[in-house]
Amino acid sequence: MGTATSVQRKAPRPRADALRNRERIVAAAREMFVELGAEVPLDEIARRAGVGNATVYRNFPDRDALQREVVCSVMDRVSRQAEQVLAESGDAFEALSRFVHASADERIGALCPMMSETFDRHHPDLLASRNQLESLVEGFMERAREAGQLRPDVAFGDLMVAIGQLTRPLPGTACLNIDRFVHRHLQLFLDGLRAPARSELPGTAATLEDLRQA
Repeated sequence: MGTATSVQRKAPRPRADALRNRERIVAAAREMFVELGAEVPLDEIARRAGVGNATVYRNFPDRDALQREVVCSVMDRVSRQAEQVLAESGDAFEALSRFVHASADERIGALCPMMSETFDRHHPDLLASRNQLESLVEGFMERAREAGQLRPDVAFGDLMVAIGQLTRPLPGTACLNIDRFVHRHLQLFLDGLRAPARSELPGTAATLEDLRQA
């Protein structure tokens, strides 16, 4: 009598409507985290996404899971946009510039406060998205340096600190209208990154390790 062999079955693929609901939840959450902060009620996110509370909790068992998905989706999206620019133009500084402006569109600075003490910065999904983004941007910077486009005294940390500061909304409703100046000021910053350098920067370059220890 032969021995029975187990048949491995693939996990069923999510239905298209389920995927759309998940995408709507993540998009609504990103908008509301930017507008109202990381503690916005999940039922308000569900209402904006046009789904029921149960659908939110079926996809994201807690707030941390939803916040993590929002952060990962933002990092993945700006990475894809920068990669596309590099593939189309071959210009590393242009790809770097696109990354900076795409980060502003995603309001990365407004999402930084979600990285609270309770946020799991070492979750595998978050690490994978972060490592991909860091590797990509550092590659742009190295190629731009080698091409003589990027001044040699700046590092990845300098770039991310500036993006975080320039894209974080100021407190108070009276400051909301300054958002229209963000891309203008980011372009001034990018022009300051170009080689040859017109000044000597004080202190030392902010590295990736400096950011992780901050």
